[in-house]
Amino acid sequence: MYHYILFNKPYGVLCQFTDKDNPNSPRPTLKDYIPIPNIYSVGRLDLDSEGLLLLTNNGPLKHRLSHREFAHPRTYWVQVERIPDEFTLEQLRQGVQIQDYRTRPAQVQLLATPPNLPPRNPPIRHRKTVPTAWLEISLTEGRNRQVRRMTATIGYPTLRLIRVSIGFKAGKTLEKLSLGDLKPGEWRQITPIERSSLEKLK
Repeated sequence: MYHYILFNKPYGVLCQFTDKDNPNSPRPTLKDYIPIPNIYSVGRLDLDSEGLLLLTNNGPLKHRLSHREFAHPRTYWVQVERIPDEFTLEQLRQGVQIQDYRTRPAQVQLLATPPNLPPRNPPIRHRKTVPTAWLEISLTEGRNRQVRRMTATIGYPTLRLIRVSIGFKAGKTLEKLSLGDLKPGEWRQITPIERSSLEKLK
């Protein structure tokens, strides 16, 4: 029987069950929140990123969802310093050069109002003279710290990063798993409907 768990990863939690790099002073890990053995995260979120994780013991599905060749979309809410204009957003949509690669085209929009989120602990750094904006960014790849590097490349550093959904093809239909009303540190089993869609993954 496969397990499929949705978890809202808080800031500062490692995306693994042990902190092998700091055995004498371990940081918070998934084990501090999820009491189910032998499941693994599908993809990663950095220590300083938050939001939706899917965990499973279904190895083939984990590979298909996490490998960039299958181009499954992931959507993030991203708080950045200053307010980007349409020209800047179009750069992100078309792809930007980061080190030795160019990012794939992305879906990017400026959110009219900040999303309704609990405050981060610890709070983001705040400068009274510098406004901030929230973007919604959907990617079909997930390289190391990619979103942060994308916004930094165009001059808008990321202050807060939250993954809100993971998309996948169920037959010919694009489905998604969403963060919903999970609070930071909360998790749940996927529903029978979500399981049925997920196991049709193509």
